[in-house]
Parts: sequence; C-alpha cells; structure tokens
Amino acid sequence: MIRSSRSVILVVVWVVFNIQFGLAGTLSASSTSTASNPNLTSTGSQSSEDNFQQLSDGSVNWPMFKNQTSRLGFNPSESTINVNNAQSLSLSWVGILGDLVDYSSPAVVDGVAYIGSTDGNLYAFNANGCGQSACQPLWVGTMNNQFFTLSSPAVANGTVFIGSEDHKLYAFAASGCGQGTCSPLWTATTGGAVFSSPLVANNIVYVGSEDHRLYAYSANGCGHSSCPPLWIANTGGAIDSAPAIANGVVYVGSQDGKLYAFSATGCASLFCRPIWTGQVGQTIFGSTPAVANGVVYIASFEEPNSSNSKLYAFNANCGVPVCRPLWTADAGDFVQSSPAVANGKVYLGSGDDLLYVFDANGCNQPTCTALWRGEAVGAQAALVSAPTVANGLVYVGENNGMVEVYNADGCNQSICLPVTQLLTNNEQIVSSSPTVVNGTVYFGSADQFNSPTGRLYVFKLAR
Repeated sequence: MIRSSRSVILVVVWVVFNIQFGLAGTLSASSTSTASNPNLTSTGSQSSEDNFQQLSDGSVNWPMFKNQTSRLGFNPSESTINVNNAQSLSLSWVGILGDLVDYSSPAVVDGVAYIGSTDGNLYAFNANGCGQSACQPLWVGTMNNQFFTLSSPAVANGTVFIGSEDHKLYAFAASGCGQGTCSPLWTATTGGAVFSSPLVANNIVYVGSEDHRLYAYSANGCGHSSCPPLWIANTGGAIDSAPAIANGVVYVGSQDGKLYAFSATGCASLFCRPIWTGQVGQTIFGSTPAVANGVVYIASFEEPNSSNSKLYAFNANCGVPVCRPLWTADAGDFVQSSPAVANGKVYLGSGDDLLYVFDANGCNQPTCTALWRGEAVGAQAALVSAPTVANGLVYVGENNGMVEVYNADGCNQSICLPVTQLLTNNEQIVSSSPTVVNGTVYFGSADQFNSPTGRLYVFKLAR
C-alpha cells in the first residue's frame, strides 16, 4: 500500500500504543442520571451554525463527526437509552466493510449510516439494518483503494464529504447513484493527506490537510470534476484535527502545537491569516476543538519535554493575536481524543487508558484537576476515540475491543467503572467515535477472524 510520510507516522504511533498500552486479548465480558432537560446547561449551548434536524417520523440526524458544527459530541434529543437500561444494550447487526475502520466515525442522516474504511472507500448502510445479523452496504463510494481513509464523513444538502490519504476531499451524492459502486460528484486536491474530517456550515466545506493548510470549498462544487478552494489558511504543522465553527469563526488544531482561529468567510485574498492563535503544548495530534458558551476546548498530544498531555480552555473571542488559555488541566499521556462538552462538563479520552471528566467552567485556578476518571473493567488500552454524551450517558471507544458506557454524572468516587461495555468481535482497535442517535449506538472497527474484516457495529436495547 502506498503511504505518505505522515501515514507512516500514524502507523508507528499506532504500534507504540499497541505495545505501551497493552492491547491484548478480547474481553470476555458481554453507563448518569437520566437528563431531565435535554438542553445543555452551563456549558454546551449551540452555536449560530449548529442545526439539529428532527425528521417527520421523530428521528434525528447525526450529520458529521461529533454531531454539531461546534463539535460538542452531544445528542440533546436522545431519550431511549438511559442509565437504567444501558446494560440491556446488545449487538443488533453489523455492516460489512472491506477493511478495518480506524478513526472514521459514522454519520447517520435520513435513515442511512455512512462511514469510511482503511480500504479507501466510503460505505453507506441502511441505518436500520437489513433484517439479518450481517448487512451489506447500500452502496460503496470509490476513492483510491491504494490509500487509507481515516476521515469521518459529513452529510449536508444531499452530499457526503470525506477525506482521503490520497490528498483529496471527495463529494458523493448521499442517495448513491443507483448502482452498488458510485463515483464522486467532484473532488478537490490538497497538498497532503486528508485525515481531517470535513465540516459543512453555511454552504462551505472546511477541511484540514497534512500540507499544513486549512481549505474552504463551496459545498455545491464548481460544475467540474475537480474544484479549487474558495480560500486557504496556512498553519505551522500538519492538520489531522477536524475544524469546528462557532459564531463566524473556524477553529482548528495543528501539529505545530497551536490552536488557530480564522474568519469563516475567509478574507480578501486566496490565502488568509488567523484572527488569533493559542499555544497548546508541543503538538496537537488529531484532537478536534469543541466550542461551547464562548470557550474553545482542545487537548495537546504532548507537552514540551514530556509525554504528559493537557486539556486547554481558551476564550473563543480573546481579542489579541496570541492568546493564553483561561485554564489547563492534566489529562494523562499522549491524548489523541477530542473533548466532548455537555451539561457543564468536558469529557476526554487519554492514552493512559482513562476517561477524564472536568468542570467546563474551570476551577478559578490556572490549573485544574479532573472531577472523576473512568476506567474499563478488564484489559486496559488507549482511549483515542472522542467521547459522545447522550441522555445522561457518556460513550467512548477504547483500543481493547470495546466502547465503554459511563454514567455522565460519575459515581461519587474519583475512579468510576462503566455501566456497561459494548464489545467487538476479534478486534482491539476502536478509535472510531460512537454515534448515539435514535436509540442506537454505531461505531466502526473490524472482525479479524472473518473476511472481509471491516465492521460497522450497531447496538440497540434488547427486546
């Protein structure tokens, strides 16, 4: 398989995690009070660009990585799965993909679940399954199967957008093409691998690239098979982080260790400068910012001269070119996870095998500590998945073959155990972030004992 130099780094880091964090053996074991108010409280309000869509049948869409354009990772509409019945979650069906799902996280829109695979393709499944335990896709979007797809799809106005290691952003018709295999409507070429997950807001698609740049494209395409950007923004490092947008500002993390803020409408030229930047440790490796109530949260992969990681909270409208954080908090080691924000708390996975939970308002000190931490039952491994919060539960993937489900309010102890754990079959990697919508939990992984190995896992309450 052809790989960019950045892809080699990803593979090396993956191997290091496997060795350092003990990814061994599938567990044999088969999460929070119920939220009385489905709306966010002190932190987690919608930005002006967020658009929750409730369909005529009462179902709700989850259109992109972490659900909202502000990347909260929160579903305020979930009412089916709660702390009292989460232990009844069981595997409903699996979707069959060509290879492992690594990092790509499902979008669920208008009854279709979309997800990318390391075989380089986009897959679309009936979100309600097929009446069997294993389901084939409705259609497959072909990209370049010589390259990985780690990007998560974003769906808007009848189009699915997804990035590829082959340096391109792809746009497919969300309804497919009437065939089992579909070609893109159009593509856009960047100067590096696109591991970043696209964001669609106000008819513009934003995506980062390994070429150190953030790109903005018209979501309608350009009338040609290959489209140029509306504008480009340079950063000092590769961008694996997915952009977030709130109140007219696009935020993205870069491997140069900086959080960048750009005007969402661009500038008067093709190349745009940031409104402001904030230093976030030594590097940001995949962590995506979340924006809530005027605060931007993002995590460092490592701090200078240390393997330690931190959560950073910045004023979203700091007003000066270089901004200092409002507060920071220790978050274990080697954080690739992205913060989720809901009901006044920030949730973040860590490479030290733990889920960290913080007060979203800080602690009136420059350095804060976790309210509580979550730890799996059984084998321990890195949490690189972004948490998802829905109806008093927090879900997070761990690279020990499971999604852990915790009471979002903790357990009145410093270390909490999951309410339940959702297991894969014969695969440890669960870097895909859970999508929790319409009483269903979706996430990607694999089954290495059954070819083709890629899997979309779908859990529902047992009847």
